[in-house]
Amino acid sequence: MSRIGRLPVEITKGVEVTISPDNEVSIKSAQKLLKVQVNSVINVQVKDGSVILTRKNDEPKSRAWHGLYRALIQNAVTGVSKGWTKTLIFKGVGYKANVAGKYLEMILGYSHPIKMEIPEGLTVKVEKTNIMVSGADRAQVGQFSAQIRSWREPEPYLGKGIRYSDEVIRRKAGKSGGEK
Repeated sequence: MSRIGRLPVEITKGVEVTISPDNEVSIKSAQKLLKVQVNSVINVQVKDGSVILTRKNDEPKSRAWHGLYRALIQNAVTGVSKGWTKTLIFKGVGYKANVAGKYLEMILGYSHPIKMEIPEGLTVKVEKTNIMVSGADRAQVGQFSAQIRSWREPEPYLGKGIRYSDEVIRRKAGKSGGEK
């Protein structure tokens, strides 16, 4: 049995979970709805306020999917009830960002400003040197944050660039200006 897959997913208050005949799990709260398509090798049941996953056989792929789908359903339940947030920090001279309508505009030292369309289901807030990306879908929040970060990844000498708030940049020493 998978160590992660065997754990039940607790359904929090205000969240409704339904399973369709084609093994699609719908997780719904007052405003948000997420769907997880589960492989037919995994059985999904809702019992006593929790979601229980079991697998039909013990093949290696089935064991891997068991833990994967349990984690995806857990992330969806958390996203629908609390939401997911990633914070990015700007460091650099003249680096700026602001939200204009459904676009995130950034000035990052290129010859032109960068305009990124904010995906449906995500909200972006900018406070001085911080960008906060939040939404119900954990994968979508992480993907959009990674796209923002990819415009100016942090460099190891001065630490300039865009980094996650919990990311630690391994700094390098500069050239030693000693004699030859």
